[in-house]
Amino acid sequence: MTWNFGDILDAVPQAISPAAPAFIHGRRVVAWGETTRRSNNLARAMRAQGAQPGDKVAFYMRNRLEYGEALAACFKARLTHVNINYRYRPEEVFYIFDDSDARVVIYGSEFRDTILQLSARLSKVVAFIEISEGGVPLPLAFSYEALATEGDGAPLGIARSPDDLLFIYTGGTTGMPKGVMWRHEDLREAQLDAVRRLGPAPDDLAAHLDLLRASGPGSRTMPACPMMHGTGLITTIGCMMNAGCVITLESPSFDAHELLSVVSDRKVQSIAIVGDAFAKPMLKALDEEPGAYDTSSLVSIVSSGVMWSREVKAGLLRHIPQVVLMDSFGASEALGFGSSAMTKDGEVGTARFQIGPRCQVFDEDGEPVPPGSGKPGIIAMGGPIPLGYYNDPEKTAKTFRTIAGQRYSIPGDWCVVEADGALTLLGRGSACINTAGEKVYPEEVEEALKTHAAIEDALVVGVPDAKWGQAVTAVVVVAGGVAFDEEEVRRHVRASLAGYKTPKRILVAQIPLRAANGKADYKAVTEFARRDLGLAS
Repeated sequence: MTWNFGDILDAVPQAISPAAPAFIHGRRVVAWGETTRRSNNLARAMRAQGAQPGDKVAFYMRNRLEYGEALAACFKARLTHVNINYRYRPEEVFYIFDDSDARVVIYGSEFRDTILQLSARLSKVVAFIEISEGGVPLPLAFSYEALATEGDGAPLGIARSPDDLLFIYTGGTTGMPKGVMWRHEDLREAQLDAVRRLGPAPDDLAAHLDLLRASGPGSRTMPACPMMHGTGLITTIGCMMNAGCVITLESPSFDAHELLSVVSDRKVQSIAIVGDAFAKPMLKALDEEPGAYDTSSLVSIVSSGVMWSREVKAGLLRHIPQVVLMDSFGASEALGFGSSAMTKDGEVGTARFQIGPRCQVFDEDGEPVPPGSGKPGIIAMGGPIPLGYYNDPEKTAKTFRTIAGQRYSIPGDWCVVEADGALTLLGRGSACINTAGEKVYPEEVEEALKTHAAIEDALVVGVPDAKWGQAVTAVVVVAGGVAFDEEEVRRHVRASLAGYKTPKRILVAQIPLRAANGKADYKAVTEFARRDLGLAS
């Protein structure tokens, strides 16, 4: 069986009630029957404006129901999704438009100024589509709502391919953003691998529909992190393919009290977050108003992309004892490196994962790392993985490598393989600090820092040093109402880590440490540390 997301969405109406909710955003509820018609209309409209199979569609918007609806339209029309980071400055946005060869741009009206600034340079674009907030779109743009509502809503009736693509642009920690190219077939199989580890999974479309008929619509899922990044996007796609309901928050920035209120009102069953950047505010909100929110509907909270500390997990379980906290280790370039689950009945250590079935760990010479050896290795994923990076054969060759006849995705994460086969994550090799010949992985030091009561968040970077080559340097956010003593925090870290891993300096942050998706901004933090220490750029 081959998979195509558009074919799955065409078949969903055969298996569930058209009245089942597909998307909820604030007071807006769009049922599956309605969104099927709307996405069909939008798909047909984009093709009518000149978009051909394989053409790229740039999504320039915050989390909202139109994101999922337009995604469905792209799948049905055989068009390729391209995510735009809405926090980027105009020139950075232009880079993605241009690098991806975007032919259609769907944007929220709040980003009109950037579209007006860039439109004259976007000669490849055949259609701008504006999601207007109670007004008329720019003269250069079509109205999203008009395109979604005009037409008979019938399926397109076209043949699709497992080779149809979806792009996930990822910024990483260095260099320009690059577009990860996923075939529908490979991404669907990678998602099903995770399902198979928990129980049976469908092998073909008929079996998938049988499961939907037997179980009813999928879960009510909230991507609390941005859908324009991999974790939120892949969570959204998985929910849509299972005929679930995608629930999004209205606030432009993360508000934990809003999240908990929506969980209570809309009976959310699963939440996707990105580590402590989301989990800590959730725990704080629960501590501030214990018992104020009905979280009894929650079955799981899933995190991916960054560290999620054991202490924060334990705090959440005090308030939501029935929930399973799933920590998924993956990347835009590969899903399923490893996973861990924590419940009220069993704890797991921070950054410790059970290795996935298609995962291998190699040393720098491409030799397997023996479990229990204590030797750091680099993680590699075989099986269904992306084709590579769009228009970048050099980066593709570095990340997607063939070892002993098997093609692997190797994004650059390092780990230690424990004697029982579990992985302890060390961090991304590109962020590794070389201090006096010793390798220090920032995440390990960051987690030690965050166990101190004075530290709310921390990032660790290397800065030039005449004696050490690179000096381990921490930049921290101090918890409210707690006194900060740099030397005392250093002693705290040294009590659990080797001396060479202890930061030489701990600086109090004057800039955000993370992007909106919760991922570390090591580049900006390194620049801040150098400035604060009086080092030349």
